Amino acid sequence: MTRRPSIKRLEHRLEHAMWRVRLIALLPVVMSLLSSMATFILGTLEVTRALIKLGSYGMKGKGFIAVLSDVVTGIDLYLIGIALLIFGYGIYELLISPIEAAREEDTGGTGLLDIRNLDQLKEKLVKVLVVALIVTAFKAMLTIPITDGVSLAFFCLSVFLLALSGYVVTGDGLKLPKKG
Repeated sequence: MTRRPSIKRLEHRLEHAMWRVRLIALLPVVMSLLSSMATFILGTLEVTRALIKLGSYGMKGKGFIAVLSDVVTGIDLYLIGIALLIFGYGIYELLISPIEAAREEDTGGTGLLDIRNLDQLKEKLVKVLVVALIVTAFKAMLTIPITDGVSLAFFCLSVFLLALSGYVVTGDGLKLPKKG
């Protein structure tokens, strides 16, 4: 009869040890938050560079494209920073502990950082990353030379696909019918 309580005690200790191991998730949380801050700083530097170019080039020819390209790069870096922020908060909320400050009434608590399950985390990350990809594609489209009808057709197709992806990612488009 003494085996039963010792097995329960061992099981209890093992469960507590397993529960503490989840704290290893603090490493990706901290690193993603630091990476988020780094991308926000890099985005700010890109936008600042664009403003400096604007002051020196003005709105002439290729200078306009260079300024716009730097601004779009800054926006892209901000979006990547937001994705990293969502990832860090989501991992913390899912594996470590709910963030009480986000749940307080005066802060709203409903938004990109309010993550209650893995599906919400995936959905929010996908939305931000698709927008970041759209911005990256837009930046690439700035430099596409349109010399003939074929290049114009490909450019128009690219614009259409970007618009379609934006429509789909909002959740309004292409919903599958529910069964039942």
